[in-house]
Amino acid sequence: MTLSRRSLLKGLGATVALPYLLPSSVWSAETAPNRKKTIAFIGMGIQSRGLMDNFLDQDVKVLAVCDVDTTRRMDAKGKVDQKYGNQDCAAYNDFRDIIARKDIDMVCIATPDHWHAIPTLMALETGKDVYCEKPLTHDIQESVEVMAMVKKTGRILQTGSMQRSAKEFRVACELVQNGVIGKLKTVECSFGDAAKPCDLKEEAAEPGLDWERWCGPAPFRPYNAALSPRGVHGYFPNWRAFKEYGGGMVCDWGAHHLDIAQWGMGMDESGPIEVRPAAAGAKRGCTLVYANGVTVVHRDGFGVRFIGEDGEVLVNRGKFKVILKGETLAAFEQGTKGTSCEREVALMEKRFLKEAKIKLYNSKGHIPDFLECVGTRKKPITSEIVGGHSAICCHLMNLSYWNNQVMKWDPAKYAFLSGTGDPKWLVGSRRTEWKKKT
Repeated sequence: MTLSRRSLLKGLGATVALPYLLPSSVWSAETAPNRKKTIAFIGMGIQSRGLMDNFLDQDVKVLAVCDVDTTRRMDAKGKVDQKYGNQDCAAYNDFRDIIARKDIDMVCIATPDHWHAIPTLMALETGKDVYCEKPLTHDIQESVEVMAMVKKTGRILQTGSMQRSAKEFRVACELVQNGVIGKLKTVECSFGDAAKPCDLKEEAAEPGLDWERWCGPAPFRPYNAALSPRGVHGYFPNWRAFKEYGGGMVCDWGAHHLDIAQWGMGMDESGPIEVRPAAAGAKRGCTLVYANGVTVVHRDGFGVRFIGEDGEVLVNRGKFKVILKGETLAAFEQGTKGTSCEREVALMEKRFLKEAKIKLYNSKGHIPDFLECVGTRKKPITSEIVGGHSAICCHLMNLSYWNNQVMKWDPAKYAFLSGTGDPKWLVGSRRTEWKKKT
């Protein structure tokens, strides 16, 4: 290790500051010619294990893994060592050990949401490219900071909103953007509930888990296995249901579907100008209003439903439907016989998009796209701009459910307008040792 964690922490001082106070020129270094790009993984739960399997099949070298759970950490190390036939993969409890290494070019971050922004910012500041799971951040201010940091450092960031790399979603958005269903009026997005305050009872802590570090910047609370189940498990833990650590289904499936809504509307670099709350106590009905009059409504339904003056385009994973002037032109859902999602998508693409004026980013795979852009230095399909603005939509929606009031919003200045909202809502709670130094 060129720079030890001790040296890094000594430079930061007794308390940990967010890394954008450090000059990136101190840390960044060009990759040696003919050397494989290297990567490390922060957070080794079920999502990260799938990502690591994918990266291990790419032309990269995995050098390190990090997790606060000993069993998950050592399991990940074992898989990497088995792949390479050696014992060289480093296994860390503290992600800053990865940040301090100059020989690591990229990091993949798949932690709970409250741990997304801090390692992302540190990695960018020290010259590393980043693949970070969705939602990109845990609050609005973090989104602003991450977008600014990528601009400052010139690094590559891919958000794990991988629906954009699936053909059915791209074609659906191209149909909408090219006016096939006429002027767009409304988008309905289907996902579950907003996050709620954590009310879990204390359980006995088990050995092998650094619970203090798991809580990290979030308010410290007693251990409960629903938040971090011990060991290697094959399901998604329930931390995402609680606002201290995640954003509920609004920031889980909502981060996927609201992202597609933004894409179909051509709003990747913008967002709503008003947020209208659902009926008091309701779990559906929050509405995002855009400057062009289009509304995005949280409802149960198909996944993403684009409604225009002349028809509809409906899309979800492996599901696709096009209705024009009352006639169903394409349809596939689970159980539909005699066709496939791929066939229905191809038919609509051939019929309406052969000479389309608007062609959207065509990714052949989410991780390959990231790695290609690491090489070319071009923006990937779900860059920090895409991930940051989509996350902001999710956070605004959660704020609406929590506070039940109309919020006027400036998507360029990331600020509430006309005396609505509260600037304090833009920044989540963060424990003192993880707050930015001024």
